[in-house]
Amino acid sequence: MNYNKCYPLGRRAFLVNGSLLLAASTQSQALESLEFDEVLQFGMITDLHYADKEPAGSRYYRETLNKIKAAKHQFQKSKVSFVVELGDFIDAAPSVKTELGYLKTINEKFASICDDRHYVLGNHCVDTLTKQEFLSEVGQPKSYYSFDRGGLHFVVLDSCFRQDGVPYSRRNFKWTDANVPDDELKWLEKDLASTKEKTIVFAHQRLDVTNHYGVRNNAQIRKLLEKNGNVLTVFQGHSHKNDLKEIKGIHYCTMVAMVEGTGQSNNGYSVIKIDSKGSIMIDGFVKQKDYALSRPE
Repeated sequence: MNYNKCYPLGRRAFLVNGSLLLAASTQSQALESLEFDEVLQFGMITDLHYADKEPAGSRYYRETLNKIKAAKHQFQKSKVSFVVELGDFIDAAPSVKTELGYLKTINEKFASICDDRHYVLGNHCVDTLTKQEFLSEVGQPKSYYSFDRGGLHFVVLDSCFRQDGVPYSRRNFKWTDANVPDDELKWLEKDLASTKEKTIVFAHQRLDVTNHYGVRNNAQIRKLLEKNGNVLTVFQGHSHKNDLKEIKGIHYCTMVAMVEGTGQSNNGYSVIKIDSKGSIMIDGFVKQKDYALSRPE
């Protein structure tokens, strides 16, 4: 059956196992220790780096076309409500025309999954393109915004700005200089204050580390998230490896990159399931780890 639309909130039952504590497991059975009601499910991928060019190191750029097909099959089988890609959708190209070609090719595959799609900008998305060129091609009006689904609030962040506030565009930046500028911070504070719903944040560069993968002013961002009191989890990419941290009651979950390694045995994608109490199950596939997360009391 070919599902071309996204699916609304549904019900799903799992085994009861008392109160859930923060847990991580590579075994899918661990996820079934939860009882979920009114589950919202969405699909997630990150760091596809699609490009029509030869592999470099561990990155197999062309193979993401086949890898995303496997993700599509699972997302449609799970009847996800929407899909999110967490940045670095494409890789660098020598010209605007070539990079737009990369974007058209991979977005045709991504767009066939679901009508409700969300794109987080990564540094490679605007290596040769401007933000507006990328966003226009994928049909997304803004690089940072929020939306509501199934009684939950979702925030998409854009950290592709230099420390001086200039947006990334056509190789005018160093990828280690990632920042959220003042205007976006003010918007974020206002947006978080405007909702009482449990909130999920999507980012590309990491908000939980101080090394070269981190947003330079991420401590400032975390304070806003903590002040809100309703933020459950930040999903992020960029460093290509599974990672999970908890900082002051918020989970920071870094997802595995799809581009790394050759063949389907090196794929990575996930279905995220959230219940009405704010518990989250990350059903990871292939290289993506499974996690079961609860909101600390």
